[in-house]
Amino acid sequence: MTGDEYLRGIISKYAVNTTGAKAAGRSIYPILERWGSGYLVSADFSGSIAKGTGVSIGTDADIFLSLSSTAPGTLADMYNSLYNAVTAAGYAARKQDVSLGIQVNGFSVDLVPGRRQSSNGNDHSLYRRKANSWTQTNVATHTAFVSGSGRTEEIRVLKAWRLLNNLVFPSFFLELAVIDSLTYAHHGNLAANVLAALEYLGSNIQTARYIDPANTNNVVSEDCTPTEKASIANAARSARAKRTWEEIVS
Repeated sequence: MTGDEYLRGIISKYAVNTTGAKAAGRSIYPILERWGSGYLVSADFSGSIAKGTGVSIGTDADIFLSLSSTAPGTLADMYNSLYNAVTAAGYAARKQDVSLGIQVNGFSVDLVPGRRQSSNGNDHSLYRRKANSWTQTNVATHTAFVSGSGRTEEIRVLKAWRLLNNLVFPSFFLELAVIDSLTYAHHGNLAANVLAALEYLGSNIQTARYIDPANTNNVVSEDCTPTEKASIANAARSARAKRTWEEIVS
C-alpha cells in the first residue's frame, strides 16, 4: 500500500456522516427559530461540513445562525440567550469561544450565533466569550477560501492527526496553515504534501502570522497561545521523524 492509499483510507475511516449530521442539525431548528424571536435570518450549515474538511472525531456539523442587524441586545446577550434556549430544551451545551457545542442524536453540533452588520451582505459580528469582546467575520468568504484551495484532503488528514494528539489548534488556523504550507506543492500528492505540511508546522507555526481573509483586523494565528503553538510544533516534529504512516496517524 502506498502512502497516498493509506492516507485516503484514514480519510475514509474518519469521514463524517453528513446525512446524519445534517438531519441532527435540522431536528433542532424549531428551538433555534423560537430563540430568534423573528430576528433569525438563516440557520445554515457552515464550518467543516460546508468546506469539505470534516472528520468524525471532531465536530460533525456547524450551524451558523444569522440574526438581523436589528436584533436587540448586546452580542453577549445573543450568545447567552442561545445557551439558555438550548439548555432549557434539555441539551447539555458547552460554552466555547464563539460557539456552543451540543450533542444531538449522537452527533456533535456547534452553534455559532452572529448578528448581521447591515441589512444585507454576509459580514457578521460574533461574540468572543474568552476575551469578552467581539469579532467580525464572513462565513461565506471562509468557506469559499478553504473549499476552493484544493487542499481539503491534506486538511482532513491533519485534522485527524490534531485530534488524535489532543492538540489545541483551531480549525480555521489549521486550514490556513496547511494551505499556506502547500502553496507550491503539486495537487494529488497526498502523502508528500502531508509530510511537507508537518515539516512546515514543526518549523514555522510558532512565528507564522495568519490574517482572516474576511477581516484584516482579525489575526487568526493569535487564537493559540505560545504554549499551544509550541505543542503543535513539537508534535509535528515528532510525527515527521516517524518511520511509518501508522505511527503518524491511525
